[in-house]
Amino acid sequence: MSVAAFELTPANEASAPPAERDEVRLLVAQRGRPLVHDMFRGLPDHLRAGDLLVVNTSATMPAALSAGAVDVHLSTPVPGDDERWVVELRRCGARHRGHAGQVLELRDGGSIELLAPYLSPGRLWIAALDLPLPLDDYLAAHGRPIAYAHLAAPRPLEDLQTVFADEPGSAEMPSAGRPFSQRVLDDLFVRGVQVAPLTLHTGVSSLELGERPYPERYRVPALTATRVNAHRAAGGRVIAVGTTVVRALETVAAPNGEVAPGAGWTSVVVTPERGVRAVDGLLTGWHEPDASHLLMLEAVGGRELIERSYAAALGAGYRWHEFGDTHLILR
Repeated sequence: MSVAAFELTPANEASAPPAERDEVRLLVAQRGRPLVHDMFRGLPDHLRAGDLLVVNTSATMPAALSAGAVDVHLSTPVPGDDERWVVELRRCGARHRGHAGQVLELRDGGSIELLAPYLSPGRLWIAALDLPLPLDDYLAAHGRPIAYAHLAAPRPLEDLQTVFADEPGSAEMPSAGRPFSQRVLDDLFVRGVQVAPLTLHTGVSSLELGERPYPERYRVPALTATRVNAHRAAGGRVIAVGTTVVRALETVAAPNGEVAPGAGWTSVVVTPERGVRAVDGLLTGWHEPDASHLLMLEAVGGRELIERSYAAALGAGYRWHEFGDTHLILR
């Protein structure tokens, strides 16, 4: 099968979180080896002492605001202009195309004015926010988590946070980290697998067909860069927990794979042609057909392995989306 050509059915969509975070399935894929089906609680069995998991500590914001019949999804600040935001409009769950100069009235006297299209004409907008409170306070009072049609019911914000989340900034949860529980972390520690943090604040995920990922804010701390380099030099593997972590690490990786600390905005797009320099594996969810992230997965595992994984996951009834099952790709 072609990775980009499959179809999802409702049976493949996770509509609610599991009773326990780690009660999702895990498919382990490594070149030259049979695929392995497991539960996420078994993740430590597939790693080894000296491996380093790099996780994203960005926390999810309640980034959806009501403007009458239209929902406004805050994505990211405009690069270089923290006073303005990139937003997406939705109406009845579908994309809604506004127009320049349009003013959307929010609750409690707030408003958003659409100023100009951002990158893709008509879908994302540069917007000026006029709020009666600081943004974080206004979102705490009037915002809610961004949600899509596959969810059976709205979920509270705490359901959309990972155990690593400590800095609000993501429009949507960096969901690869959601299945981690304290018992999984304890088992990893016992086996000599370590964890290092970085931060990448994600924007809205609903890219249109053929759209490339847009710039996002990131920070790779000096200690994390040092640990990545040390683990690889000692023969350990660096495994990114999520595509956001791959993007951040590849932004600060030299051609020889050495990682430097860094912060700012990244426009790096990881493709099979570019390849990866700083990671030896990727723990991720299952991505939708034609998603640009599928190219990143191919850069890590190779096309044949990813096609084989997706065929197996579809055949075995794995589930997609933020509360769905997981995929460990090892080079």
